[in-house]
Amino acid sequence: MKAVYSKLPLHPNLSFFKSHYHQTPFLHPLTSLNSLLNCSRTSKHATQIHSQLITTALLSLPFLFNNLLNLYAKCGSVDQTLLLFSSAPDDSKNVVSWTSLITQLTRFKRPFKALTFFNHMRRSGVYPNHYTFSAVLSACTDTTASVHGEQMHSLVWKHGFLAEVFVVSALVDMYAKCCDMLMAEKVFEEMPVRNLVSWNTMIVGFLQNKLYDQAIFFFKTLLLENLTALDEVSFSSVFSACANAGNLEFGKQVHGVALKLGVWNLVYINNSLSDMYGKCGLFNDVAKLFSNTGARDVVTWNIMIMAYVYNHNYEDACNSFWMMRRKGSIPDEASYSSVLHSCANLAALYQGTLIHNQIIRSGFVKNLRVASSLITMYAKCGSLVDAFQIFEETEDRNVVCWTAIIAACQQHGHANWVVELFEQMLREGIKPDYITFVSVLSACSHTGRVEEGFFYFNSMIKVHGIYPGHEHYACIVDLLSRAGELDRAKRFIELMPIKPDASVWGALLSACRNHSNLIMGKEVALKLFDLEPDNPGNYVLLCNILTRNGMLNEADEVRRKMESIGVRKEPGCSWIDIKNSTYVFTVHDKSHEKTKEIYEMLEKLKELVKKKGYVAETEFAINTAEEYKEQSLWYHSEKIALAFGLLSLPAGAPIRIKKNLRTCGDCHTVMKFASEIFAREIIVRDINRFHHFTNGICSCGDYW
Repeated sequence: MKAVYSKLPLHPNLSFFKSHYHQTPFLHPLTSLNSLLNCSRTSKHATQIHSQLITTALLSLPFLFNNLLNLYAKCGSVDQTLLLFSSAPDDSKNVVSWTSLITQLTRFKRPFKALTFFNHMRRSGVYPNHYTFSAVLSACTDTTASVHGEQMHSLVWKHGFLAEVFVVSALVDMYAKCCDMLMAEKVFEEMPVRNLVSWNTMIVGFLQNKLYDQAIFFFKTLLLENLTALDEVSFSSVFSACANAGNLEFGKQVHGVALKLGVWNLVYINNSLSDMYGKCGLFNDVAKLFSNTGARDVVTWNIMIMAYVYNHNYEDACNSFWMMRRKGSIPDEASYSSVLHSCANLAALYQGTLIHNQIIRSGFVKNLRVASSLITMYAKCGSLVDAFQIFEETEDRNVVCWTAIIAACQQHGHANWVVELFEQMLREGIKPDYITFVSVLSACSHTGRVEEGFFYFNSMIKVHGIYPGHEHYACIVDLLSRAGELDRAKRFIELMPIKPDASVWGALLSACRNHSNLIMGKEVALKLFDLEPDNPGNYVLLCNILTRNGMLNEADEVRRKMESIGVRKEPGCSWIDIKNSTYVFTVHDKSHEKTKEIYEMLEKLKELVKKKGYVAETEFAINTAEEYKEQSLWYHSEKIALAFGLLSLPAGAPIRIKKNLRTCGDCHTVMKFASEIFAREIIVRDINRFHHFTNGICSCGDYW
């Protein structure tokens, strides 16, 4: 045989094979071919070697055939792997060949193909080994149908592999990923021998299924079993469990164990530790860990950015993103999603468009998570047109994308679009989630669609199996209250199957203010004072109700109570972007260098709107003597921002104003008049929604 192989001719076009062969003349041709298969990395080389094996009739040798299969897999050519395997004679295929193919199909997310070939293997008389079962159990997980895993469990038992730690750990992982932690725990308890992989699989499984307390319990048990057995997966998983469970105390204890074992500075563990401190609100600890981290990967940067987001420090989140870029770290989908979230909260349209450009260049524009964040960013920055464009360009849209565009339309006051999009989503077979219904019900409440609102609310459990939460109940209360049915709204609250929280009572109190219902307003306000005594908004709403009913002394008492307990009303401020710079204005603001021109424009605006029939709504002038109420209304921050926008932006350009509080009725009226007088679109984003003013009309229909 040796003499025959040594005389076999080389394929004339195989330059790669020739060069390698001549560099190693002392090697046997079989050894040389095997060496080539193990060291090659490109599909071109794989094809050349494949040709040589066919030419020399060596493809039937199992070890060369198996290595060629693996080489195609390394090159990412799974279709070529399938073609090679299907065309090869059965005598060249052994359990290694079948297992290699099943592993590759699983890795390339073709689980049903993997299961099909597993069945072919059994029919051909080849018995699976423990590596085969490990690979095919991963395929069962990817099918998301637990029946496949259960059948494979039976085969594992039948073939006698339940004593193999490697196989049973894969079985536990399969049940965990199929959301059957009871079965996973049962299999784990029956294991004759357990190793660290088995324990970690259980801890990670509980974590993935949001059973955080169980994950912590298993980690504690592992600690008692063997302190030195812990690894990066153990620590990072328990830190994530502590973060999500809010168990900071135990998380700090685990931090101490990591310090004791000297593993705290490993990047993987350090990232999870930082994430835990960030989610638990200990921003200084996150910053300290970040500054002491030498090797920062993209996850380290992402955690720092998210820590800024959790602390509502959106500007620093954006700055950290750009610093990460300068330091050479390549952003991933989490980076882009977090920084877009920050831009959305800042309403920083220019910053958002710059990041959008980066997303296009990096190829993440088709990523569904990033696309959803882009939709939200453009919507919250006031550009619903751009949000719709991103939505239309996104392929294979999931529920997150649909919910993002539905929420965008709701925020911009387009209730008809919300309903149309929701119905279209249902027709396309997309199952709505908890957040989708919050947007749909909110749209109904802001447009007085009482019957439609109740129809969608009732469909949550009956049709979609989603149990309503406080947000949904608050929307229904708001829906009834805005329609003037305050008594019905109160009865609805009293019949709720869950205890009403501040959001539910707050919706009713706002309605009491809008409808000047003094008796119910007092009753509801007292409930809110108990639920959230430090929320100034509730005191302000009660003051408004009392003032509207002429009870000025009682309103003053409420203000004195606020002072005595140290509760302060958040000062209203508005900001506007001019030429990539942001200008912030507060009530009676005179800090700008163009203050004189701004106040002259305000006087001009006042004259023009009065000619159009404007009458001051003095009930929105708080803490002001009666004779000065009308004048004080003209010093509200959004009116000052409007005057500055009229002075600074080109004629015809839209004016975009953001406000940290709900816009008052008087400012809303002035914005409508101004849009008609100056023939400009004025977009005001307050704490609740967007108001698009054009030709004297607001998108909210004066119902907000």
